[in-house]
Amino acid sequence: MKIGRSAHLTTTLVVLAVVLSPFIALAGDGRPGPFIPIDLGTLGGVFSSASAINANGQVVGGSQTADGTYHAFSWTAAGGMVDLGTLGSTTDQTFAIAVNDSGQIVGNSAEHAFLWTAAGGMVDLGTLGGLFSSANAINASGQVVGTSFPASSHSFHAFLWTTAGGMVDLGPAPGSTSANSFAIAVNDSGQVIGASVPHAGRAFSWTARGGMVDLGTLGGFVSVAWAINARGQVVGWSQTAEGAIHAFSWTAAGGMVDLGILSDSYSDPIAVNDSGQVVGQGVSADGTNYAFSWTAAGGMVDLGTLGGSFSAATAVNASGQVVGYSETADGALHAFFWTAAGGMVDLGTLGRSSSVASEVNASGQVVGGSADAVVLWQPIVNLGCKATLAACNLKGASLAGAYLKDRDLSGANLKDANLVRANLSGAILKGANLVGANLANANLAGANLKRAIVKDVIWSNTICPDGTNSEANAGTCDGHL
Repeated sequence: MKIGRSAHLTTTLVVLAVVLSPFIALAGDGRPGPFIPIDLGTLGGVFSSASAINANGQVVGGSQTADGTYHAFSWTAAGGMVDLGTLGSTTDQTFAIAVNDSGQIVGNSAEHAFLWTAAGGMVDLGTLGGLFSSANAINASGQVVGTSFPASSHSFHAFLWTTAGGMVDLGPAPGSTSANSFAIAVNDSGQVIGASVPHAGRAFSWTARGGMVDLGTLGGFVSVAWAINARGQVVGWSQTAEGAIHAFSWTAAGGMVDLGILSDSYSDPIAVNDSGQVVGQGVSADGTNYAFSWTAAGGMVDLGTLGGSFSAATAVNASGQVVGYSETADGALHAFFWTAAGGMVDLGTLGRSSSVASEVNASGQVVGGSADAVVLWQPIVNLGCKATLAACNLKGASLAGAYLKDRDLSGANLKDANLVRANLSGAILKGANLVGANLANANLAGANLKRAIVKDVIWSNTICPDGTNSEANAGTCDGHL
């Protein structure tokens, strides 16, 4: 999973303007290939949005509650979606931004950054003396970075927060005419990156030993750093001497290197993995976007599309698996999963018109959005399956909210599986073992359950294969299969 934020500068400035605006992912119905799309649900409202996933498959973001406010959430396969609460006010709105592999979560309320842990709950990180702070990232040791207003100042400064030292002002970026700065990412060594804005903004790197270092530009006036890996390699974009915008890679030893373009004059990196693979998007000569992957050995490679005219990469993991979104041949927007060996795979959606993938972890789990839903695309290999779900052993699998419409699960072992809210309409379940499976609120309309074993199945508000509701059938789908 990338270390950094995939948000663009305009998004950061919106947050700095004290507007709590969770990312509303656009959401289609392509074939998800070797993945199971899972709707993670909500906190009682009608909308939820994800921002990050860690190595353990823990997803964080924000969701509408039953009373219409938005609260930060944490989702796990074992516990489902959990409301992380607020900083005290019942009307406060919160949103989780990032999570480390220990389950420490950072996010923002309307005015203050917070840290949440299972042991301590939600803790206010305070400010640099002013009225506002916003967290953007957290590393493995719990160091948090973001932006805050100092006391008696209209400028905002990058900060580093630790449990021991609290919030430390990193100051404005050197080499910039601006007094403002924002921190966007931090690696596990505590190296912080970001930029100053606006006007002649400059990318910076900060370390406890060396302080804030101006990363320079590619010959123009402006540069912005977006992501950093464990080795201290920084990626971002910079204006060139000709006024074009190019992706760059920076290291302490080699300085800033132009990653080039595939055509026209624009390339913008979003993420970098620990091998130095960079992904992002560019603009072609005809003005359309393309997703790219860059490596030192192979240079910049166009990842193609799902049949349409544009694509954009949003994240890359340690294995070089890339996710993002692309236009399809019919003009819809679909999430994709790309590998060098398999090319671009359409992840599909939850039956809606479009979808976006935003993050991928080391296990190949992808998180993103589909209209008003948070989607986790679970690789079927993680469940012990190979190329198909048919005849696969899914005993006890957690598949709550799974979108399995029209999928072939014939002969599958689904004993004691959690299929609450699962969409199994039109699915082939011939000969499947459903003993003890929980099918509460599931949709089985049109599913083929011929010779399926349905002993001790939990039927509750279940849409039966014949289209009736189990509650109208004495609480069961027996006799309506």
